Amino acid sequence: MKKRFAGRLLAAAVAAASVLALGATAMAEEELSGDITFWHSFTQGARLEVIQAAADKFMEEHPGVNITIETFSWGDFYTKWTTGLASGNVPDMSTALPGHVVEMMDVGALTSVDDLIDEIGRDKFSETALSEGEKDGVCYSLPLYSHAQVMWYRKDLLDEAGLEVPKTWAEFAEAAKALTKDGVYGCSFPCGSGDLMGTRFLNFYVRSAGESLLTDDLQANLTSQAAIDGINYWIDIYKNCSPQDSVNYVVLDQATLYYQGKTAFDFNSGFQISGVEANSPDLVDYIDCAPMPKINEDDPDYGSETSNIPLVVWENSEHPEICKAFIKELYETDTYVEFLEATPVGMLPSVKGITETERYQANETVQKFENAVAVISDAVDKSTAIGFEHGPSVQAGLLTSQGIIEGMFQDIITNGTDVETAAQAAEDQLNDIFSTIG
Repeated sequence: MKKRFAGRLLAAAVAAASVLALGATAMAEEELSGDITFWHSFTQGARLEVIQAAADKFMEEHPGVNITIETFSWGDFYTKWTTGLASGNVPDMSTALPGHVVEMMDVGALTSVDDLIDEIGRDKFSETALSEGEKDGVCYSLPLYSHAQVMWYRKDLLDEAGLEVPKTWAEFAEAAKALTKDGVYGCSFPCGSGDLMGTRFLNFYVRSAGESLLTDDLQANLTSQAAIDGINYWIDIYKNCSPQDSVNYVVLDQATLYYQGKTAFDFNSGFQISGVEANSPDLVDYIDCAPMPKINEDDPDYGSETSNIPLVVWENSEHPEICKAFIKELYETDTYVEFLEATPVGMLPSVKGITETERYQANETVQKFENAVAVISDAVDKSTAIGFEHGPSVQAGLLTSQGIIEGMFQDIITNGTDVETAAQAAEDQLNDIFSTIG
């Protein structure tokens, strides 16, 4: 009898403890209170609207919370946080690029998100994506979505010209030159200052040669034979297939040409689909993508650039608990799929299991561009962020943020500077900057 009574007492105690724990959790959630600022670079309307709707819903559930959202282009965001760091004029949470995160970690600007990753489920994220925001065994970022650079082309233009989808850079140049007519450019080559497009395109060629824009000891690699060949290749494309003002193009200028049907080829992620749908819906049936060209057709398959776009919580935040609670809400399946649907195929899930959900598979764009999904997904698995071939580094971040390679291309195109001379000067300039890293 005593044992039975003791068992009932223990069960009651456990039940009471569970109720108290649940009550404490609910109370803790109800007691979230404070103001946070969220900077993101989702400048396209649909993504911006989904994020704002998620913030509105979170604030409705937590009346004591106020989330102010500010939107910046990637170039403006980099300037904003680097100049604002000294004065503390940084957000509570933000998106970032992988290269930004490395620089942020280096100056101690971020707080750990290991607790949040474990709460969501560490096994749901790829180790590679998490490693991009890891320092000394601590994770400071978590990926929101992934995409990769691939070659986009116009099926109708290739068919009309009797051309096959290029598999090598030589075939690509030949096709791009042949299709530069009737108001269409074969391929625009962008190298505007303040963006990474010149670096991105040079990286395509160098990666296809099995090299990186950084050496094993994290020095700039702009004067190897592969790099020189790549510089000459894109200068040739610029002269023969590209609008002359592309020397000043940044990412949106470049993409808009393809959106409007003014280029036959472009290199981008699945964001091309939504851009064409919005600008030239009659061309949507005529676009597709393929793996990046190779130097030789029998060269091994490779990936040129993967972007796992992360979220971070800033060390200066007075309310990291609000940031983390809001981020967790963004990964709730319905909210997360709704976010991905803002740019289907453009944003591939960084969380395992999402592609198997009925709602994700039912998306018409995902179904229509099944081939693109497969090509981009394969590229995601084969590549890294630019310069991350040797692991995350501050040098990789500086490689894409300083505009030095873009300035090199502009010097060659505008001033007629010899390729080897301009490449050596840019390489020396980057290495001088790298030498200041402590």
